[in-house]
Amino acid sequence: MEEAQRGLLKISIFMFLLIHCGVAQSHIERVALLGLRTSLGLRGKDWPIKAEPCSKWKGVRCQNGRVVEIDVSGLRRTHKGKSNPQFAVDSLANLTLLQSFNASGFSLPGSIPDWFGQSLNALQVLDLRFCSVNGLIPSSLGNLRKLKYLYLSDNRLTGIISPELGQLSSLSVLDLSRNTLTGSMPSAFESLSNLTRLDLSSNFLSGPIPAGLGNISRLQYLNLSDNSFTSSIPGQFGGLSELVELDLSKNSLSGSFPGELRGLKSLQKMDIGNNVVEGPFPDGFFMSISSNVNATVAVFTLSNNQLYGAPNLSSLGKFHSVDLSGNYLQGKVLDASQSNVNLDRNCLQMVRDQRPLEDCRQFYAHKGVIFDDFGTPESTQPPLTNSKANRRLIYIMVGLFGGIGLIVLLVLVMVLLLRTCDKDIVNQRGTANMGPVPEGASPPIPKDLVYMPGLGESFSYDQILQFTGAFNEANLIKHGHSGDLFQGLLESGIPVVIKRVDLHSCKNESYMIELEVFSKVSHARLVPLLGHCLEHETEKHLVYKVMPNGDLASSLHRATNSEDDSFQSLDWITRLKIATGAAEGLAYLHHECAPPLVHRLACQNHPRAEDVQASSILLDDKFEVRLGSLSEVHSQEGDSHPKALTRFLRKPQISGQGPSGSSSATCAYDVYCFGKVLLELVTGKLDISKWDGATTSEWLEQTLPYVSICDKELITKIVDPSLIIYEDLLEEVWAMAIVARSCLNPRPSRRPPMKYILKALENPLKVVRGESSSSARLRTLSSRRSWNSAFFGSWRHSSSDGATIPSHTGVSGLRQPGRVNSHGSGGREFSSSNKRLSSEIFPEPVELQDLERQDEH
Repeated sequence: MEEAQRGLLKISIFMFLLIHCGVAQSHIERVALLGLRTSLGLRGKDWPIKAEPCSKWKGVRCQNGRVVEIDVSGLRRTHKGKSNPQFAVDSLANLTLLQSFNASGFSLPGSIPDWFGQSLNALQVLDLRFCSVNGLIPSSLGNLRKLKYLYLSDNRLTGIISPELGQLSSLSVLDLSRNTLTGSMPSAFESLSNLTRLDLSSNFLSGPIPAGLGNISRLQYLNLSDNSFTSSIPGQFGGLSELVELDLSKNSLSGSFPGELRGLKSLQKMDIGNNVVEGPFPDGFFMSISSNVNATVAVFTLSNNQLYGAPNLSSLGKFHSVDLSGNYLQGKVLDASQSNVNLDRNCLQMVRDQRPLEDCRQFYAHKGVIFDDFGTPESTQPPLTNSKANRRLIYIMVGLFGGIGLIVLLVLVMVLLLRTCDKDIVNQRGTANMGPVPEGASPPIPKDLVYMPGLGESFSYDQILQFTGAFNEANLIKHGHSGDLFQGLLESGIPVVIKRVDLHSCKNESYMIELEVFSKVSHARLVPLLGHCLEHETEKHLVYKVMPNGDLASSLHRATNSEDDSFQSLDWITRLKIATGAAEGLAYLHHECAPPLVHRLACQNHPRAEDVQASSILLDDKFEVRLGSLSEVHSQEGDSHPKALTRFLRKPQISGQGPSGSSSATCAYDVYCFGKVLLELVTGKLDISKWDGATTSEWLEQTLPYVSICDKELITKIVDPSLIIYEDLLEEVWAMAIVARSCLNPRPSRRPPMKYILKALENPLKVVRGESSSSARLRTLSSRRSWNSAFFGSWRHSSSDGATIPSHTGVSGLRQPGRVNSHGSGGREFSSSNKRLSSEIFPEPVELQDLERQDEH
């Protein structure tokens, strides 16, 4: 009896302690949730302070009184919480049974704390997508052995991927896409045997793809696109029997196309486009794979590589979509009319839009392979290529019958210009392909750049309503920072773009600034203003000419198929043409207008700013540049020129600060913004302009070490993988990157004037090729005073500046930035002993020449 009583007493004590501890732990967790509520600034409507969290708080789920799930995605902050968002979640450390934390879309600027991998041992789901998280991925996350889903995409994470993540043996989904991660992919990922989805796309990862990924038998989605991976595609991927999607596009992958990929039995999408994969295309590949996969939904993109040979293409019609464009395939195609197949820019017979015959001959000769000469060895051009013979005839007829009218039109345009344009501010530069222009010369405007000076026609409000269908929502193009843009159609049937400026939401009279610009200045590189309507009390309207190719932001990588997200990137010749055209427009504003006008591409100080730099560069039907976003133009701050424009073109009262404190209303700030545009053209990374200052600086520190006047091959590590760059074009890419680096100098006084940037882009080879005759005439100045040193001295400072510059350890990788002084090795690529530039392209500033004369005397 006594034994039974003692046993009952022990059970009672145990139950009492268990209940007491449970209550105590519940109290700890409630306090932790209240702390999280305060640190995140959550509204009381979602997390009411007096209510029971487990039953009343939105996004909180409990089991047996313990918190196991927190979802703050979609919750809103208080006004105070919005004003100072942070990655302040220290209270989570007390939720020891927490299995899921989802904050996707909830702003958490800051780095992931190291204690995440030490205190949250029960965590199975960590979702931090679109949270503005920055810094490194802590290696301690590798301790979360129960973690199944890790989402860190669309943030600002930097540095290398920790190999410790390869210890997450339970991991099913790993998504690190759209960050700025560098280095190679850890080979430890090969041991993630439960992985079904791996997405590392849109980073800056390099090196080979680990072949061991082909042993992860459960893998269904593998996306490594838009990085800098090199070497060949692992043939082991052919053993991924459950793989549904494989995306390796926009890298630098080389080697042959592995025939083992025909073993992918579950494949629905394969994208290996925009690499440098070469060699004969595996014979019978499509015939074999069509028997393994559901061909009616399968999408294959192998465009913009260097595949050649004469594969059997008879079974392409079975698939949903196949893109083999931009290769060097040869042979006869009997039925090339399938709408689901793209065979453009190859060397195929009986197919339109193929490469020029000479291009194909040179490629096959270089490879040492026999070329079929499009089946007609005596021909000099491929048959059916754009119906060139008919087009030539059309051009001749147009030239004969339109010549007289064109001459009359040009004369009328020149007369109008002479009457309406101020001689001090009109500059009539030509297109991007005209070459260098001697000082003082003004060649005529080319025929394909016709524009209307002045303010154009005055329209009534009723006409504007008619043009836009009463501003029908279907005609809305976008909400711009200075007004909403609509598609319109004039009574004559001419398509236009109409900006509607709402005076209630537009505090500054930006439309008046824009009208003042058009009334005072005129240039072929400004977007044509066709008319205006100012009669409405609360709305004003500006009518522009349509730019058929949109803007640079939408044209650099333009989608060609909405169903499979395929795209086509601008070729290098067009990119160089765009860069030169934009430089012409900015050089006109900076150097030909009195006072100098600042475009302010970034529009950073506008409260509704949406435009990025690339969207201010508009492109007509021939990809000629027209500068838009003119509502932010101002005269340069500090300029006291007596011919300043009227009060609407006044200097801003408050302006944002550029790098190193440079004002956004200075020409030097325009140069900085233009430098980012040039890097976008070289790297294909349009997101540069969207990032904040800190993230942009981090990216520049990682990227600019690959831009060196001493080593051309380094540039291949950052060049846009979608570009097909031959050796004769690589120097031009290299030159543009060097010019971009000079524009991005943190010190505004050391950025080159836009007129010198224009000359450099018009003559890119002279930037990187030394000319003995010119070099001999260069004055010998110290590297501190030399104009060339100033032009190429981006990110190089003396120790007195206290600046940090990036450095590199060669082609294979990057080293963390470190402090160097002016005599250290970090600045070796800009020393006076290195290759100099031609004085014809970069004349030294007058003030430096005067300094030299003083030293001589």
